[in-house]
Amino acid sequence: MNHDRYDDSLIERILAETLTIAMVGASANLTRPSAFVLKYLLEKGFEVVPINPGHAGKTIHGQTVVASLADLEGPVDMVDVFRGSDAVPGVIDEVLALSEPPKVVWLQLGVRNDEAAARAEAAGITVIQNRCPKIEYGRLSGEIGWAGVNSRRLSSKRPARLEGFQRLGIVPKGK
Repeated sequence: MNHDRYDDSLIERILAETLTIAMVGASANLTRPSAFVLKYLLEKGFEVVPINPGHAGKTIHGQTVVASLADLEGPVDMVDVFRGSDAVPGVIDEVLALSEPPKVVWLQLGVRNDEAAARAEAAGITVIQNRCPKIEYGRLSGEIGWAGVNSRRLSSKRPARLEGFQRLGIVPKGK
């Protein structure tokens, strides 16, 4: 896969089919990007399990933190990685050791490791690198346009309405 560019249809399909996310490197510091991405994804209806060994047993945005991917109580659709590029091979090792690996491993902005991505892809896992699901969700749902940001996407279709005031979204498959 070319990790320099992703088709909007691929990203939108991933976001529509994903229901559960394990966020590796979730922070309890509410000013950190992982904390507000976690909150945003929860608000959009995703089930998010924070992964951080230093905060295991505590909560972030009401979600109980677990120490590692091996401690997950069940399978997840996506693993979202908020760790440096040098930590990605170890995360991929954990992902591949799961009895039910996720369909997607998503590496956050600035995070890229082509060798580790190739190992995951060889196991049938889709890998997205150097992107943020919060930004992509907002861009593809039309929500980001409210701030005057060019979403690089024109459509005559009305965006899906979620519950709440001015909530646009990508309708998850299965809902």
